[in-house]
Amino acid sequence: MSLTDAERHFAKRAIRRKKLFLGLSITSVIVGLGLALFYIWQFNTQPGFAPGIHFVLVLLILLMARQNLRQYYYAKILKN
Repeated sequence: MSLTDAERHFAKRAIRRKKLFLGLSITSVIVGLGLALFYIWQFNTQPGFAPGIHFVLVLLILLMARQNLRQYYYAKILKN
């Protein structure tokens, strides 16, 4: 199975960005967990705080971290 020039260029670019994907994943997990702790604190200290939409944001950030980690693994596989 041979790759086209566009596919080869895509693979090389993904390999170059491997460390970026890992860094973004780690940062996203830290931010997501920090926001979750902050929103839990807000919920416990403020009686009228509605956590629903805030935890949707946390969930989206953690899903983004998961996707960046997946891209890191794919780039790692492409390198080998």
